Amino acid sequence: MVAITLPDGSQRQYEGAVTGTDIAESISKSLAKKALAVKVDGVVCDLFGEIANDATVEIITRDHADALDIIRHDTAHLLAQAVQELFPGTQVTIGPNIADGFFYDFAREEPFSSDDLEKIEKRMNQIVEEARPTRKEVWDRDKAIAHFEEIGEAYKAEIIADLPEGEDISIYYHGDWHDLCRGPHLPSTKHIGKAFKLMKVAGAYWRGDHRNAMLQRIYGTAWASEKELKAYLLRLEEAEKRDHRKLGREMDLFHFQVEAQGSVFWHANGFLIWRQLEAYIRRRLDADGYREVKSPQLLDSKLWEMSGHWSKFRDSMFVVPDEIPSMEDDAPVLTGEADLMALKPMNCPAHVQIFKQGIKSYRDLPIRMAEFGCCHRNEAHGALHGLLRVRQMTQDDAHIFCREDQIIEETKRFLELFARVYEDMGMTDIAYKLATRPEVRAGDDAVWDRAEKALGDSLTAAGLEFEIAEGEGAFYGPKLEFHLTDAIGRTWQAGTYQLDYILPERLDASYIDETGARQRPVMLHRAVFGTFERFIGLLIEHYAGKFPLWLAPVQVVVATITSEADDYARETAAAFEAKGLRVALDIRNEKINYKVREHSHAKVPVIAVVGAREAEEAKVSLRRLGEKNQQVVSRDEAVAALTQEALAPDMRQAE
Repeated sequence: MVAITLPDGSQRQYEGAVTGTDIAESISKSLAKKALAVKVDGVVCDLFGEIANDATVEIITRDHADALDIIRHDTAHLLAQAVQELFPGTQVTIGPNIADGFFYDFAREEPFSSDDLEKIEKRMNQIVEEARPTRKEVWDRDKAIAHFEEIGEAYKAEIIADLPEGEDISIYYHGDWHDLCRGPHLPSTKHIGKAFKLMKVAGAYWRGDHRNAMLQRIYGTAWASEKELKAYLLRLEEAEKRDHRKLGREMDLFHFQVEAQGSVFWHANGFLIWRQLEAYIRRRLDADGYREVKSPQLLDSKLWEMSGHWSKFRDSMFVVPDEIPSMEDDAPVLTGEADLMALKPMNCPAHVQIFKQGIKSYRDLPIRMAEFGCCHRNEAHGALHGLLRVRQMTQDDAHIFCREDQIIEETKRFLELFARVYEDMGMTDIAYKLATRPEVRAGDDAVWDRAEKALGDSLTAAGLEFEIAEGEGAFYGPKLEFHLTDAIGRTWQAGTYQLDYILPERLDASYIDETGARQRPVMLHRAVFGTFERFIGLLIEHYAGKFPLWLAPVQVVVATITSEADDYARETAAAFEAKGLRVALDIRNEKINYKVREHSHAKVPVIAVVGAREAEEAKVSLRRLGEKNQQVVSRDEAVAALTQEALAPDMRQAE
């Protein structure tokens, strides 16, 4: 007998091995129709696989949390089937799930076109209707290699040849079409449904190596329902409208060019946003007990070797030689010998050097050391992405040097600061993750145990729920990840917080404890924005360029209806400017509707319209961006209200 325990705790007995299909049918016919897969003792399996021993079993239907991954996996196979049927001779390589969908890489000499994608998608829908049944076979390794070589699938044969000898190979069939795959899969192609869409074609090197053949990668998205697919496509459409690169051009904020790959040319409007954010976060840090420092851009490679960054980040550093002078006749002469210097990719080792100047007592701790540090990282050209991935970046960086008994309190303090800042930025939906030890790391397990426990205890003490991100920590310590949801439901990772016992040891940082003995401080690496570049990109997309008044490059445009109001418009603009508002004056001989459209397109938050009547009554007509109605108020009222609204959030709260 096989005892099956269901999610509600009830048990069912079966004589001998049983499948997920059998279990679903024994519960109800309607469940059997909805069943896609089965979860056996926490592991997702094929519905048709045998369960020979007692187990806890959960039937996976379309609304189950694990269903979407299987649907996307099957849709990747569906894509491969359609491609090979429409374009004989095309070889398949790999086709994994990715965020929001899947891709499959194909070896084919002729490039796929957009018309081809339409044909492929049509054929995929036909295959779904055919309801091709899925089955699994297990072959030995040699048989699998020989088979795929025989049918001209050289890439599949190479993948199998790289697997350990003696390992059984699972082959999944969908009708007659088959592929090397670990599974699990749906019972038939019908179960995939039609909530999928092919998105684009891109190039990809075989196994990600530029020395290998170039393949064609087809990206697609798949969802559990057509309603979810439609919502996703609408999000994509909205995201395209919000693309910070597009809005950056339209709003004259910044640009990039090939002569400075990965570095931003900030225009006056864009840098004004930067300056407002920098002033804001500096005030927050000052109020929270941070002391601001400034460290060098170029540091000797010896320091990076001591810190451990050289071995891990060397390929991402911009390195320059520094020729060593010798003295001849009391004059320096270059000998041709050179040390290596590197533009700093992070500020941490430099801050340790500042900490080490002078003797520190336990009474001095914690020391909160902040820097708006300009850093450089040699990111690959293909990885660069507008403001979100750059080579030159400025972090709102800080390091807290503290005693071990201060970790929880300092972490709680930072978490409060972080939440307060993002609330000010209009982002309150924050998910917290504790990223634990990676496979390659510094320090022994005992140190990591202490560090991970300290961060977990800190989150608990702060009353925050969190998830564990296994293996995602930094190489010298665990970290907290902050995942923020923006206005259209996308998730961004911003800021960082890392606990480090390693760097103070490697760079010989110490303080004197109450007994007079030297002790190592704990080093807390933290940033609220992360980098100004990425954070501004995030804000542009979150607000769709419609910044709150305090961040907007131009806060108010005073626009005239007729030339009779020109003098009054000048006086009004001067009244706004006198209160520190950023004002533009538009007294062009154009129709007011034209002016309103133009300034609205430029995302100016407030347009103060004035005509002969407004001039006579000392009033203005205020038009808010995105609103159809206008508000007529006295000029003095408008100046007072907008002056208050234009204050940064921390300054409004302080009043």
